[in-house]
Amino acid sequence: MKRRDFIQQSVAATTLVTLGGFGLQSFNAAPRTKQITILHTNDVHSHIDAFGPEDGRNANLGGVARRASLVERIRKENPNTLLLDAGDIFQGTPYFNYYGGELEFKLMSKLKYDAATIGNHDFDNGIDGLYAQLPHAKFDFISSNYDFKNTVLDTHVKPYKVYHKDGIKIGIFGLGIKLEGLVDKKMYKETVHLDAIETTQEMTRILKTEEHCDLIICLSHMGYYYKNSPNKISDLNLAKSTKDIDLIIGGHTHTFLPKPTVAQNSEGKNVLVNQVGCFGINLGRIDFYFDNDKNKTANGTSIIV
Repeated sequence: MKRRDFIQQSVAATTLVTLGGFGLQSFNAAPRTKQITILHTNDVHSHIDAFGPEDGRNANLGGVARRASLVERIRKENPNTLLLDAGDIFQGTPYFNYYGGELEFKLMSKLKYDAATIGNHDFDNGIDGLYAQLPHAKFDFISSNYDFKNTVLDTHVKPYKVYHKDGIKIGIFGLGIKLEGLVDKKMYKETVHLDAIETTQEMTRILKTEEHCDLIICLSHMGYYYKNSPNKISDLNLAKSTKDIDLIIGGHTHTFLPKPTVAQNSEGKNVLVNQVGCFGINLGRIDFYFDNDKNKTANGTSIIV
């Protein structure tokens, strides 16, 4: 995409950060030899069409067709791009009520999403309803802390996946919110929720030490932060309680961030936390740059669709 077009599509705010604890001056000095672009959505909630001109603050925003055009332009700019979703794909418009998720998965497949995690509303037609739509999804479902071994989703959802782009290994794992008390038990059946912190420690160990990933991303549907329950597990709490995550792509709380939050992990190193609201109004974009020693720097923004 031409630079002026990207600026027109973007909000003004961006974040520039060097990961791994280096200062911002290192960002300017580091040679940008390889670029990996991460695009992401969350809580689209079956919003296929753009909002109409009468739809208040969301007037004329969003829509899958517009998102597809934007994604296509960015991929032409940088073929080393991943497109990810942080859950709650389902529920919110009559498209879901009528088609049960088929349309959402078919359109995401046409957009060539690489992976998605599972949100609580993705169980709204029950686990059997979610399973029935899987043939329409030509992308990976990743969830590390939902144990599906006694359900129809067993073997259909991966705990993590490693992607290769331009010699860079990108490890992705997924986390879901606790379903008990939020979703009717009969909807998720024998799905077991595992502790998010313990799961993350195991996933990052595997991705860092066994898979030797250069970039580790968590797809989270746990919520950005809970002001009235500050100790509740959230993306910000996850970031500070763990290590080796470079980017947390969040969902659930419909938090509109104009740029990624720069948090510090348990070792005092930088980790990016991002979420782009809901309904497909925004598309998250984070560019990672790797020098010859695979030191990382990042530049992130939220693009208005």
